[in-house]
Amino acid sequence: MTPHDFVTKWRSSELKERSGSQSHFNDLCALLGVADPATADSSGEWFTFEKGVEKTTGGSGWADVWRKDHFAWEYKGRHANLDKALQQLLRYSRNLDNPPLLIVSDMDRIQVHTNFTNSVAEVHEFTLDDLRDGKMRDRLKQAFIDPEAFKPTKTVQMLTEEVAREFATLAQRLRDRGHDATTVAHFVVRCAFCMFAEDVDLLPNKMFERLVLESRRKPDDFAELASDLFRLMSTGGRLGLERVAWFNGGLFDDDAVLPLNGGDIDLLHTACKQHWGEIDPSILGTLFERGLDPDKRSQLGAHYTDRAKIELIVGPTIAEPLTAEWLALLGRATVAVETAEAAAAEVREKAATHGELKAEVRALEGALKRGAQADLFPDAPRQKLVRELDALAKEVRAATDSVRAARAEVKAVRDGFMAKLRAFRVLDPACGSGNFLYVALKLLKDIEHRVNTDAEALGVPLVTPEVGPANVLGIELNPFAAELARTSVWIGDIQWMRKNGFEPSRDPVLKSLETIECRDAVLGEDGKRAEWPAADVVVGNPPFLGNKKMIRELGEDYTVALRKAWDTLPGGVDLVCYWFAKAWQMIEGGELHRAGLVSTNSIRGGANREVLKPIVEQGRIFEAWGDEGWTVDGAAVRVSLVCFDGAYGQVAMLDGRPAKLVNSDLQNGTSTIDLTKAEQISTNLSRCFIGDQKSGPFNISGSTARELLGHPANVNGKPNSDVVRPWLNGSDLTTRHTDTWIIDFGPHMAAKDAALYELPFEIVLRDVKPTRDGLRRVNHRENWWIHGEARPGMRRALAGLPRFIISPRVSKFRVFKWAEPQFLADSATVAIARDDDTSFGILHSTFHELWSLRMGTFLGVGNDPRYTPSTTFETFPFPEGLTPNIPAADYADDPRAIAIAAAAARLNELRENWLNPADLVVREPEAVPGYPDRILPKDEAAAKELKQRTLTNLYNARPQWLDNAHQALDAEVADAYGWGDDWRAGLLTDDEILARLFRLNQERAGG
Repeated sequence: MTPHDFVTKWRSSELKERSGSQSHFNDLCALLGVADPATADSSGEWFTFEKGVEKTTGGSGWADVWRKDHFAWEYKGRHANLDKALQQLLRYSRNLDNPPLLIVSDMDRIQVHTNFTNSVAEVHEFTLDDLRDGKMRDRLKQAFIDPEAFKPTKTVQMLTEEVAREFATLAQRLRDRGHDATTVAHFVVRCAFCMFAEDVDLLPNKMFERLVLESRRKPDDFAELASDLFRLMSTGGRLGLERVAWFNGGLFDDDAVLPLNGGDIDLLHTACKQHWGEIDPSILGTLFERGLDPDKRSQLGAHYTDRAKIELIVGPTIAEPLTAEWLALLGRATVAVETAEAAAAEVREKAATHGELKAEVRALEGALKRGAQADLFPDAPRQKLVRELDALAKEVRAATDSVRAARAEVKAVRDGFMAKLRAFRVLDPACGSGNFLYVALKLLKDIEHRVNTDAEALGVPLVTPEVGPANVLGIELNPFAAELARTSVWIGDIQWMRKNGFEPSRDPVLKSLETIECRDAVLGEDGKRAEWPAADVVVGNPPFLGNKKMIRELGEDYTVALRKAWDTLPGGVDLVCYWFAKAWQMIEGGELHRAGLVSTNSIRGGANREVLKPIVEQGRIFEAWGDEGWTVDGAAVRVSLVCFDGAYGQVAMLDGRPAKLVNSDLQNGTSTIDLTKAEQISTNLSRCFIGDQKSGPFNISGSTARELLGHPANVNGKPNSDVVRPWLNGSDLTTRHTDTWIIDFGPHMAAKDAALYELPFEIVLRDVKPTRDGLRRVNHRENWWIHGEARPGMRRALAGLPRFIISPRVSKFRVFKWAEPQFLADSATVAIARDDDTSFGILHSTFHELWSLRMGTFLGVGNDPRYTPSTTFETFPFPEGLTPNIPAADYADDPRAIAIAAAAARLNELRENWLNPADLVVREPEAVPGYPDRILPKDEAAAKELKQRTLTNLYNARPQWLDNAHQALDAEVADAYGWGDDWRAGLLTDDEILARLFRLNQERAGG
């Protein structure tokens, strides 16, 4: 068919939609040079007319034409409203496998609406005359052969970021002119919602954009014009000849407006041009909060947590259980309907075989459907025929009634389930700007829509969705964030209704969201545990604040009151744990079904893990992700996602895989090993210590230290070397020593005695005392010359040792080094009071590394393992006879100890040779005789090379010689345990090693 023939035929055609649509489409296929549905797919499986089911409400199918993974196409009569055709496609998009293009057409126009996930929607229109142009025909042909060619380049995330930046600029301009930050934020959110409302036709005829455009000519008019609009949005009414809907909901509770200048109005006008109807509510609140809150503006360009991450919590907590429940109900209902319809089909087929009764039966069926009671055969010549007809009529009636009854049951099941969904409540007790609430609401509405369309496929008419903002509840301390949460929920609800072919609610447009409360979620005003509103599930991302920072960030009074109210929790837990405890309390009390919360991954260990133990012992962690990336205040962190309920013993999922049991350390549990039950072993106590915590600027440079060391003896006749020591922190171990020293008066020296070390004391008086004067802790203020935690126990344990073992507390690799006794270990390290190569080798073995990884916690952006004396060292079962309580001299002749010591010494020697090659370094005596030599680069080239020679870089590269040295050490340690044969045979998997170590721990614990 030529373009001229096509245009001529269809311009003059008077065919109605039903009679003309298929002919029009087949002619269009011929025009574009593509196969029509009957030619391309005779089976109708992927390209067909009338895709879907016959609807009881009249009409046919979900789409007039459907091509899998390409488009759904709906026709309307000439000059019809194509928006209604688009609404139908939107309503059934899920049933049509969410095609990327939704196409609506009459005989004169074709509109291609893009429907790509995560892209700003676009509309492409083709008229009859356009199809004369070869380029336009080629463009439309892409819908048949390459729909990706229509994919918009702008994502909804890009759009949302752009509008957030524009409004952040406007907010900053207003704040710079002295307006209160909260007032500015409220005003800007109102303006943003007006732009959204007019883009989705809730404000008529681009009313807000016209208002802004009018104000460009006279900026002083803006306040009066906007005030008139806000006042009408509060109540509804007329503005000139146009009617403004009733919005309110609290967002438009007054007509307050901030005055704008010409530059502000230009910014607003630019923003009006954006596709506001497509913004992403899952990130809108976060981005607006960053841009409108002066304290968070620096985070505007930083990353944010996307919807897919949030769904890792919301999906298993809300969507999956509800969907599974519906599918079970649907399965039974489907069987009932299909059975009834199959029986009815048999009766109809039987009726059709009676030739002389065929017309009469059809008439009877029609009469029955119309409810008619007429006697169709009053003058039948033969009684037999009448009896046969009677019997057949009864069968048809019974079959029809059976189908009706089955469909009525489907309707009852659907109505009951939809009532449950309408009553379903989701609480986010730390809702922030509402991203969890929006995602939860969207999933609930998706489920309701599925229920609706699934039931319609079984013959039950579609009903208007009723799940909405009332289904989500929130608690948020920040009033501005709470307002953004409400706005995100409103926008998300309106978007969902429009994108699924339904009209948004009216009178008012914005339903009140007082259910998003602005208050503390864990501590009430009366000093008791805060109460949460009744809900079915709890989801959210509670605040991340470590135990050590709570007093500084929240204040001492609040922190003390919180810990007193939650006296069932250990005192040293992070802030997030209180949300877990409250959710579990409600589950235990039958007030809540499920909870899904995000936590720092430190919840897997230490005191924090105690909050998960009762959940595992009495309920269930039914889904968990132990180590996921997340974003907090624009910074990337590592978190744990934990979903839990009271269904003890049922199956679970861990990191996307089935697990028999998820333990409180978020590891896969078995019937024989639960490492969270590992206990401290008495033979290991008082040997491993967190290093000294200085709590002030006691550290000094190497040059300052050597200057002090070079001074004559003090008035007490003692040298400064008594109180000036080289210092080791975590990075000194994993990178290279920074030549940092520290002034250290020990844990007990009196101020008058410290003052006798004149110059060191003057430095501490000048640099440390001012920082200590304002501290909360009395002993830190009063004993300002003493380190905050001087670790007297560590000092006693290390006294007299010629060397000690040291390791960074947090490190990607679990590495140990030797340190000379003159060094002071910092709190970022652990110091182990052993001086023998055997202990060094056992600690550096795979056996101890595996144990420490599972028993420790994780910290930081890199999720680096953290070594803790109590849970890692003190629980680790050393080989029998080589335990830390035994002096090394007592096992010096033990062949196992000798073999391990030799392998460990060789590993250390090779490492030191690589770290400090003889041809790159010179060793100079330290300023104090007997102190370790200084290791210095020979020249600039050597200095550059030595910067790269760090333990971190070495273990990242793990050259073969290093691997060989570790394998040799592991073999000797395996022999020491008596597991050497299994080790060499490859039978000791990680799980098997941990199981054996756990059994040893249980045998020795408490001994």
